[in-house]
Amino acid sequence: MISVSYLKSIYNKKDTIKKIDESIADMIHVDLMDGLYVENKNFTIDEVIDDLKDTIKPLDIHLMVNNPEIYIDELAKLKPFAITFHLDSTNKKDDVINQIKDYNIKVGIAINPDENISILDGYLELIDYVLVMSVVPGKGGQPFIKDVLDKIKQLENKNILIGIDGGINSESITYLKNYKIDNIISGSFVCMSDDYNMKIGELKERA
Repeated sequence: MISVSYLKSIYNKKDTIKKIDESIADMIHVDLMDGLYVENKNFTIDEVIDDLKDTIKPLDIHLMVNNPEIYIDELAKLKPFAITFHLDSTNKKDDVINQIKDYNIKVGIAINPDENISILDGYLELIDYVLVMSVVPGKGGQPFIKDVLDKIKQLENKNILIGIDGGINSESITYLKNYKIDNIISGSFVCMSDDYNMKIGELKERA
């Protein structure tokens, strides 16, 4: 699957979301940042609900926030495919996992480039999805960090969906060819273009 993030675009936010929703992308990737867990703050929870309530494509939500548990009940109204959070963002890890599961939404945990997959020990059997960050979370337009591919290799023999997010373009996606990845997320490469389908088509062709 190719998911597209609307974090950075040449169009305004609503037009960007509409263009992704009408494109050949498989999902809309939603980055929510609170300015606390990461340096930047982007949208309020009310904005996210309002912006996405009428979209057709499945939603893939990535929470870069402290205390994700305070967001999940509202986000569940959007019936997303998955909600992903960072383990170091909360002291209530098990509660967050169960809270997401209670809504029959897939549970994801994100791993930052400087984290080892050993942080997932004891959690892999409880979740559905691991999102491997191939950039430092919080800013769009960063270059792809090749070292994270080792994490993909270590996760491939686990019974879990794998995603990769950050710095994905027509060049870096070729690094992924020999890896088992279920969800490839691209943002700037697609949304800084005026032809979304052309860019997404390039990614699908080279993946």
